[in-house]
Amino acid sequence: MNLIIDALEILKETSRTFYIPIVRLPRGLQEAVASAYLCMRAIDEIEDHPELDNLTKAKLLRTISLTLQAAVDGFAVDAFSVGFTTYEKILPEVSFRIREWAILAPETIAPRIWDATAAMADRMAYWAENNWQITTESDLDRYTFGVAGAVGLLLSDLWVWYDGTQTNRTHAIGFGRGLQAVNIIRNHKEDVVRGVDFFPEGWSAENMQEYARRNLALADAYNSALPDGPALDFCQIPLGLAYGTLNAIADGKEKLSRSDVLALIEQVTAGK
Repeated sequence: MNLIIDALEILKETSRTFYIPIVRLPRGLQEAVASAYLCMRAIDEIEDHPELDNLTKAKLLRTISLTLQAAVDGFAVDAFSVGFTTYEKILPEVSFRIREWAILAPETIAPRIWDATAAMADRMAYWAENNWQITTESDLDRYTFGVAGAVGLLLSDLWVWYDGTQTNRTHAIGFGRGLQAVNIIRNHKEDVVRGVDFFPEGWSAENMQEYARRNLALADAYNSALPDGPALDFCQIPLGLAYGTLNAIADGKEKLSRSDVLALIEQVTAGK
């Protein structure tokens, strides 16, 4: 099967939120963004895996990082097998197929995606070893930059690579941080049950809402400066869903329903 077709199928299974804006992208950029998303989803699934202990997570994540750093012009078929062999049966498909996602991107931009994924895997390993101990707002800023703000920077690089679109990179970090903060709010109860709390000490749900909205204001500025084109088409969907999720939670809902998501996407893409 053509790798991009296969990748989009896996993407649809793992994230409807990002499947929709990615599938709308033009070819070339579509492969690059799909590669980046799936590589990062692969390591994210390891970071969040319910059956792996923290030291095992850190070991796997660092192995992936080192493998990505060793790439020259691609990866041998067995490049990732050393670290994965023992865990292939318990890791999701998106994780143990990371080699395929890494080679999906066009060769002129693929190394930037490998670099971003390797750096993120190292940061995730650090947080796993420290049981995601968030004490202060600075800790929260470090975490949200490491796993999301840096994704905003990568996206900015992808827009430049594709058609020269320039962006404000401080706003790009806020974009990533804001989306991650919304995820933290949405998943807070589940995270606490598994022994992880991303809220700084003394913070309430209202404090985290303020943090998310402060960063989403930077995301608004990021989007507002984008010209009509694929970058704006992509970015406006997750931003619209982030605001919709925050508003739903503030109104007492646990999350957006599937119909809410589809209605919001239709509204955003219609330019309303």
